[in-house]
Parts: sequence; structure tokens; C-alpha cells
Amino acid sequence: MRKNSVKNTRVNGEVHRVLAEVIRSGIKDPRINPMTSVVSVEVAPDLKTCKAWVSVLGDEESQRETIEGLKSAEGYIRSLLAKKINLRNTPEIRFILDQSIAYGVSMSKKIEDINRADEERHVNDGTDGDI
Repeated sequence: MRKNSVKNTRVNGEVHRVLAEVIRSGIKDPRINPMTSVVSVEVAPDLKTCKAWVSVLGDEESQRETIEGLKSAEGYIRSLLAKKINLRNTPEIRFILDQSIAYGVSMSKKIEDINRADEERHVNDGTDGDI
């Protein structure tokens, strides 16, 4: 199976859906933040390994603990994945912290702050900002 084949895309989508459901409702580990979401999943073409990018809303300590909790529950998650998806092999899951959402929020806040400062400067100068 090629990396970008239709079958691989379907497997990625199904694993993503089931993994998100399992993390949201199937794990009782207190280390895992309730505001954890699966951003993306990439299953290898041979179905042996899987990379799961996970976003955690919280501070760095909460993110670290969530990744540790997910790594310790990997066997349980794999068993639930095997029960819900009929694959030849159930992939080993490697959880990777994805900070792109937090980065996007941070950049939006910075842009908003700059725009607000620019508007205040134009109001103080007596100009309306039009060129």
C-alpha cells in the first residue's frame, strides 16, 4: 500500500476517529487532560506503526503529563483500536505533542495587540489611519 493511496487515507481517517473517541471517553487516567484532541494521524503503509499528533489545552506541565499518560496507556489503546477496527495489524502508536493550535492562538493575539496599538497611535496623532 502506498503512502497516499485511497486505502491509506481511509485507514488514517478511521484510526483518527477511533483514537479520538478512545482518548475522549475510554481512558480514565487522571494525568490525561480532558481538553486533549487528536489533530492528525499517520499510519505507515505496512500498518505496523502510527504517529498520532495530539494537542493539549493547558500549561507545559499538563501537556507533559498527558503525553506520559497516553504513552503508558498505549497497550490499552491498541487493544481498543483492534476491537473497533478490523486491520491485519494493529499499529504501534507514537504520540507526538502538536503545539500548532497554541502557536496559532499566540500569533493571533500578537497580531490583535499590534493592530490595537496601531489604532491607538492613530487616534492619539489625530489621524484616522487612511492613506
